[in-house]
Amino acid sequence: MFVSHTEGHFVGYRVFSANSSAACTELAKKITERLGVELGKSVVFQESNRETRVAVNESVRGQTIFIIQTIPRDVNTAIMELLVMAYALKTSCAKNIIGVIPYFPYSKQCKMRKRGSIVCKLLASMLAKAGLTHIITMDLHQKEIQGFFSFPVDNLRASPFLIQYIQEEIPNYRNAIIVAKSPAAAKRAQSYAERLRLGLAVIHGEAQCSESDMADGRHSPPCVRNTTGHTGLELPLMMAKEKPPITVVGDVGGRIAIIVDDIIDDVGDFVAAAEILKERGAYKIYIMATHGLLSADAPRLIEESAIDEVVVTNTVPHEVQKLQCPKIKTVDVSMILAEAIRRIHNGESMAYLFRNITVDD
Repeated sequence: MFVSHTEGHFVGYRVFSANSSAACTELAKKITERLGVELGKSVVFQESNRETRVAVNESVRGQTIFIIQTIPRDVNTAIMELLVMAYALKTSCAKNIIGVIPYFPYSKQCKMRKRGSIVCKLLASMLAKAGLTHIITMDLHQKEIQGFFSFPVDNLRASPFLIQYIQEEIPNYRNAIIVAKSPAAAKRAQSYAERLRLGLAVIHGEAQCSESDMADGRHSPPCVRNTTGHTGLELPLMMAKEKPPITVVGDVGGRIAIIVDDIIDDVGDFVAAAEILKERGAYKIYIMATHGLLSADAPRLIEESAIDEVVVTNTVPHEVQKLQCPKIKTVDVSMILAEAIRRIHNGESMAYLFRNITVDD
């Protein structure tokens, strides 16, 4: 239990929200209600020239601070709000600054692509420089992202809440089959299937065609033959990939198909997968995902598709999308985020929150 103090304050820690949008503070309110604390007094806003300004209106000297930041559609503004608030708290002599970032932005940009950059690594460095000393997040796109940080990262799981939804809200779920929409998502789907004691199916053949590498070196000067008549460098020819025909590995006929993934943003792949599953005989199709970004015209595409229901958590605000598409349902994960905050503040082990989770999950 937390030790109370006068005027509703608590000794040793504060909880702040770094969002300037009122709609994005809903998760922060739920977390603080579960903790029995009040949100810290601060003001976050955008000036007329779009600069981010943060004012912390109470003393944080020597305190442990938790900054809750959900990521709305304007991702870059949300990142600046988090950086500026963390730096403001750091310069106000806060003892520890812990970011509660349920959906970590730019997590898909965690691998090198040609002449691009690993933006996720850049963001991790920026957060450390701004003053963060710890992060609580949920279902990172790749678990290896934790290695980008120079401070501890607690990567919580939403699967217990989504599995509970399947068991309680999907009628006759025992007749369901867990589906991975691509081989890359098979490991996550396998984890769900094993926990629910259900079968597993994988959709194969949706790999995106990679861009041609012919632009690299096509205008290089020809190899010069040496005195022995051989060129200085002879590379083996890389065989081009061919997109295989779309197949479903596993029997989905007469079953409820449950597609699981970590992020649902551009829903084109999910809509195509739903059509394939319908053709193979699935009579109901659900999508379970942790982070419901649902960008652009995703609500309309879902409403017009063969998908029966899309279930996401409230790590990302999506109230507008729910108004546009009644098929979108929300699972609240504020409980585990609040418990993580409580345990970190009290110096308790986090192992309880990761029970029955293997290294591969």
